Amino acid sequence: MSVAFNADTDPSQRVCGHCQEQPPAFTAATAELLFDGPIRELIHDFKFNASPRAGMLLVELMMAKAPSFLGEGLLPVPMHIARARQRGFNQSQWLAEQLGKRVKLPVIRAECIKRLPSQRTLNRKERAKNLVGAFCIDKGPLPSHLTIIDDVVTTGATCQALAEEALSAGAKRVDVWTVARTPLVHN
Repeated sequence: MSVAFNADTDPSQRVCGHCQEQPPAFTAATAELLFDGPIRELIHDFKFNASPRAGMLLVELMMAKAPSFLGEGLLPVPMHIARARQRGFNQSQWLAEQLGKRVKLPVIRAECIKRLPSQRTLNRKERAKNLVGAFCIDKGPLPSHLTIIDDVVTTGATCQALAEEALSAGAKRVDVWTVARTPLVHN
C-alpha cells in the first residue's frame, strides 16, 4: 500500500484524514506494506535480533517498490546514542546505508539529542510531544530534497519532527520511505 501525504502531483494517491486536516512537513510518504503478520515478524527479527538476513529481505522489499523520485540524499531516523548502544545498531541507519548503495545516494546524518521513551506505547499526541526538540541536523550545506528512511511509520510523528528539522536546516523538500506502516485503524 503506497501512501502519499500530498497528492498535488498524483491525485490517484491516497491521503490520510490526519494529513488532510494537518498537512505534514514532508511532501510524500511511501510505505508499500502493512506492519502486520509476517511483515511485523520480519521487522521485529531485524530490529530486535539484528538479523542481517531479515534486513536484506526488507531492503529487497523496499527496492521492489521504490519511490520514483528520491531526491539527493537519504536521511535515516537517528537514534539516541544510549538506545543505539542498548540495541546494538540503528535499524534506520542500516537500511539507509544499504539503500544508498543501491540507489547511489549519500546518507545524511542527523542526531537524536533527546533521550526518548519508547514511542510504541504512546498515542498520536504523546508521540508528537515526546519528539519536540529531539533531532538536530548540522546547518551546513544540505541537499535540497531529502528522503527520510525508517522501518515503520505509525502516526508520522517521528517523520514530522525530523522533516521539520531538515527543513529548518536548509532542505526544501522532504519525503518519507519506510518498509511498512501500521494499519490506519491502529493509530
